Amino acid sequence: MATFPQTQQTRQTQQTRQAQQTQQARQAQRSSTPLPAAERLPALRYLGPNWYAAVMGTSIVASAGVALPVDVPGLRAACTVVWMLAVVALAAVLAARTGHWIAHRDQARSHLLDPAVAPFYGCLSMALLAVGGSTMVVGQDVIGHQAALALDVVLYSAGTLIGLAAAVAIPYLMVVRHRIEPGNASPVWLLPVVAPMVSAALGPLLVPELPAGQWREAMLLACYAMFGLSLLATLVMLPLIFARLVHQGPLPLALTPTLFLVLGPLGQSTTAVNQLADVAQGAIGEPYASGLGVFAVLYGVPVMGFALLWLALAASMVVRAVRNGMTFGMTWWGFTFPVGTCVTGAAGLARHTGLTACTWLAVALYVLLVAAWAVAGVRTLRGLFSGALLAAPQAPAPVKARTT
Repeated sequence: MATFPQTQQTRQTQQTRQAQQTQQARQAQRSSTPLPAAERLPALRYLGPNWYAAVMGTSIVASAGVALPVDVPGLRAACTVVWMLAVVALAAVLAARTGHWIAHRDQARSHLLDPAVAPFYGCLSMALLAVGGSTMVVGQDVIGHQAALALDVVLYSAGTLIGLAAAVAIPYLMVVRHRIEPGNASPVWLLPVVAPMVSAALGPLLVPELPAGQWREAMLLACYAMFGLSLLATLVMLPLIFARLVHQGPLPLALTPTLFLVLGPLGQSTTAVNQLADVAQGAIGEPYASGLGVFAVLYGVPVMGFALLWLALAASMVVRAVRNGMTFGMTWWGFTFPVGTCVTGAAGLARHTGLTACTWLAVALYVLLVAAWAVAGVRTLRGLFSGALLAAPQAPAPVKARTT
């Protein structure tokens, strides 16, 4: 009789121990089982390649600021700070996009098969190129010429290879895998084909660093080849984009800022021919060197004129969209980099023509660029901290009927 309570207590202790062991085993099994994709890094699931546009827009503020043909006290120091922000932003977005591909490969693959998202893969190339170029013209004040050169070589090489791959792969997917209805052309189609133009515009920074002779000439002509590649592809797509606007009406409100993307190849090509003309004398013989200087003006002036025409049209469409209820989205970064390329293009024309009008045009466009960058940056940080920009995307709001 005396041992019964002890036996019962022993059994209870064993049962408790077995329950604890079973619970620990289940916990260990759950911890070893991979989480579903939706539960791993959920904040990165809908982070698309369009986020590289923020890096591009930040970097061009620094590059365009030092390219202005006027001396503004404190501007270079401010551009140096902006360049630092661009470097940090590039590192952050690269890390986030890597996490996106690791944790959400299904979503990443669906982006490539989505005709509305796939063209933004061209932004990766342009983000690398833009930061590399701004490092050479601004960042060397902080890290020195040799370190800036090394970083630019790495970023320029990677950005150019990715840009050339995107210029082929994205149009291939559009033809083979994407199903696009007639009349649905979008300005974002320009993103993958304009990336080689950015390489053409920033390649001249590296030409003087190469050995004289064959190396410099090869680099110069390679930049002109990428210039032609991008220009002809743009000329194929621009009529489709304008025809879509004429026949189908205004873009959805959320996509209206993408109209500014048309300025990208226009301003960047003007920048490219002027930058290439600056280094032609030390890279290629006469009469080509002088001819390229003439070509920079003969090409750049008409194209800049068309860029201003398109800027006025796009700005009018944006004003209309705002009056109809357009709200902030990542497409607002389209107001930055394309305008920045027009700043550097106008600055190049000011150098080669000596016209004060080109100088003031560059200054006016730079003021517009800084204002757009500040608004887009503040709204992006607000949306990032609130989580709104990382939520599942919603369908674009339709255009409201309006008589004015």
